[in-house]
Amino acid sequence: MEKKLLSIVVPCYNEEASIESFYRAVMAELMKMPEVDYEFVLVDDGSKDDTLLKMEELHRKDRRVKFVAFSRNFGKEAALLAGLEHAKGDYVVVMDVDLQDPPALLLEMYRGLESGKYDVVAARRISRAGEPPIRSFFARKFYKLINKMSKIEMVDGARDYRMMTRQVVEAVTQMREYNRYSKGLFSFVGFRTKWLEYENVQRAAGETHWSFWGLLVYAIEGICAFSTVPLVIAAVMGLVFCLMAFVMIVVIVAKTLMFGDPVGGWPSMICVILFVGGVQLLALGVIGQYLAKTYLETKGRPVYIVRKTSED
Repeated sequence: MEKKLLSIVVPCYNEEASIESFYRAVMAELMKMPEVDYEFVLVDDGSKDDTLLKMEELHRKDRRVKFVAFSRNFGKEAALLAGLEHAKGDYVVVMDVDLQDPPALLLEMYRGLESGKYDVVAARRISRAGEPPIRSFFARKFYKLINKMSKIEMVDGARDYRMMTRQVVEAVTQMREYNRYSKGLFSFVGFRTKWLEYENVQRAAGETHWSFWGLLVYAIEGICAFSTVPLVIAAVMGLVFCLMAFVMIVVIVAKTLMFGDPVGGWPSMICVILFVGGVQLLALGVIGQYLAKTYLETKGRPVYIVRKTSED
């Protein structure tokens, strides 16, 4: 019986301290799966340290370790796409190199796909132990918000860590949009998905490259990519304020005719002007986000540029 090929896609950015320990941990799990051939597809997202050198060393030791190096930092979404496009496996799994995605789940994921009942076996965290409380709070609120605003359901605690059939991988890579939000894209393509739950795991080495501000921007990207509700909210707010202004005009005219026009109310008027002006700027900002994304999409720029690969 011919062995299935499993591709392990790993986006990396300044992860020289994690690569070797990640490789050893995954290899220990692959030894439990003798019926599987494997390949590593490591993607260097323009790292500034010796990440690429570590990849080249692993490639010399094990030819099944392949790498793709970008010309500069294009972001994790671009690295993930590049890994999926270069993966040749019958099954493809996406993992983080920091070992926060437990390699011990690989065997269960593989068995889930082999059963024929599922096209995707994905992992989700059921706890956020070790994370800053403020980050955990906003993460949970984000999932509640986006699920109310979008027709695509996104699972709270879902990771990019998932094993997919070749059909699912091709469906994801067919979407060539420049502004990518992978969690949304995985949900968008659908397919039969099994979720594996696990407790949060701390990084094995190095430090996270995600700041609170970076995660906030990423959340806004996700909302804009999979929902037009912010535009509807802006339009509704504009309508509400137009109605309020009309009612206020009627009240002021009636009051002036009945009681005269006393001078006063400047502080309250200034507050109203500032408030309405802030709402207008907010609405323009929402519209601007969508226009900016449309502008970037129309340019047709590549999602990433490759400088070097293990096949060169």
